[in-house]
Amino acid sequence: MSKVQSWDVSDLFWQKVEPLVPPRLGRPKHKKFQRKPGGGRKAMNPRVVFEGIVFVLRTGCQWKSLPKERFGSASSIHQYFREWLKAGFFEKVWKAGLAEYDEMEGISWKWHSIDGATTKAPLAQEAVGPNPTDRGKKRKQTTHPRRRAWCPSVDSRHRSESA
Repeated sequence: MSKVQSWDVSDLFWQKVEPLVPPRLGRPKHKKFQRKPGGGRKAMNPRVVFEGIVFVLRTGCQWKSLPKERFGSASSIHQYFREWLKAGFFEKVWKAGLAEYDEMEGISWKWHSIDGATTKAPLAQEAVGPNPTDRGKKRKQTTHPRRRAWCPSVDSRHRSESA
């Protein structure tokens, strides 16, 4: 038996997701050019589209890196993704999954926790050294041990003044 990949969509999962898939938007009626009935590309299989979207989300690959042999046109899959996102499909899937998990395991809604860190690491400066973006900032310049210190005779002058 072959190992099931994390991006494969099982039949059971698809049965739960399929009713939530929004219908394909047709061509706007106000457009001047009307296609002949049956003209244009046929709509893609929604399951293949969903599997392609899950593949991108699970593997982190770019849309253009989708295997064409398995999913078809990457730009079409991305177009469906944008349409479904606008229709609220992914939020519906998330809510349905959350409700099912709550039914099965039970979610403790009274207790929540958020974990995160947004402060600087206190010991990081010693480990990595000065910030490379601070190279151009003025600071006290050290001299070479065998050379005299550079000391200008005039503190500062404007370009319009003579030397």
